[in-house]
Amino acid sequence: MTASTTRRTAAKSRIAAVGAIAVAGTMLLTACGDQTKSGNNNSGQTKGSAAADLLPPEIKAKGVIKVGSDIAYPPVEFKDKSGETVGIDPDLGAALGKELGVTFQFENGTFDTLITGLRSKRYDLAMSSMTDTKDRQEGVDSKTKKKIGEGVDFVDYFNAGVSIYTRKGDDQGIKTWADLCGKKIAVQRGTVSHDLAEAESKKCTGGKKIAIETFDNDLEAQTRLRSGGADAGSSDFPVAAYAVKTSGGGKDFQIVGEQVEAAPYGIAVAKGNDQLTKAVQAALDAIIKSGEYGKIISKWGVEAGAVTEAKLNGGS
Repeated sequence: MTASTTRRTAAKSRIAAVGAIAVAGTMLLTACGDQTKSGNNNSGQTKGSAAADLLPPEIKAKGVIKVGSDIAYPPVEFKDKSGETVGIDPDLGAALGKELGVTFQFENGTFDTLITGLRSKRYDLAMSSMTDTKDRQEGVDSKTKKKIGEGVDFVDYFNAGVSIYTRKGDDQGIKTWADLCGKKIAVQRGTVSHDLAEAESKKCTGGKKIAIETFDNDLEAQTRLRSGGADAGSSDFPVAAYAVKTSGGGKDFQIVGEQVEAAPYGIAVAKGNDQLTKAVQAALDAIIKSGEYGKIISKWGVEAGAVTEAKLNGGS
């Protein structure tokens, strides 16, 4: 999920390619197994890889990396009809685990508690469509600008912007964030969509503020919009595109306008855990070079957001 942060200069994202919209609903049936159930047993793990050699000894000994994730954000991470954890992140986690010779075990948690979970060592990593931002790197609250923690390091693995969507055939003239003045938007709490709505509402004139309704997860926000309880919704582009493609067989929603706030998703690692950070970065570079990364990104129809190298703390 695009992370809560100070508003970056809104810019039209060039990653809003048609190919990213073509996320097929049939992916539900073809995605990888549920790490929360099976541990996604990585047979054929590359135990002797250079990346594996960088792992901290205690993780090598356990053979498991615990990954905090808000598993309600299709197509990035979600439960399929059989209850298995599937999506872009679990598939990438399986590939990274194979490279590192360990199992990536996804554990469900609310998005705004994942970094806290890293600090308390509940998780080794957080991988949940989390945007790499300077505030998060430095442990700064994006609204108050006060220091609230040690911060995290990010290994960047994808790029995504933010989109607005409405009920299909009922856009009410909404094309940009400014068009939301006097209307109600449903968003997930603690995301850039939430931040953008608050920032835009402050600019509205004539007393026509944006009514903002927040939810624990994006699926709840979609339900609110679908039922007519809001005029628009907003989320990261891959998520909005997937909702448009699949909800109601493609009859529920439509994307309006263009993406803004394009930024990298990062795998978060607690500060000071440099060995694990380097190991994950090396593993990501390895699967990019081998072509496995590209296969996963193509499988989910989001090639427009692919990266060509594993950057460390590339967010702004």
